Amino acid sequence: MMYGSIAAIGAGLAVLGAGIGIGQIGGKAVEGIARNPEASGKITTTMIIAAALIEGVALFGVVIGLLGGTPA
Repeated sequence: MMYGSIAAIGAGLAVLGAGIGIGQIGGKAVEGIARNPEASGKITTTMIIAAALIEGVALFGVVIGLLGGTPA
């Protein structure tokens, strides 16, 4: 039975996807602020909201991955 291993892979993929997504958001926000420094407040606020949503989805994926790994 490999339920734990499969769950760990699923949880790891969820975290990996979140890390990539937040890295993309951070990089694009820095580029946007560099191009238009006057909009830094709006860009930062939008970036924080988007990062929080990504973290929520990643946490949901980890929980589902770990719960899905338990045998019925």
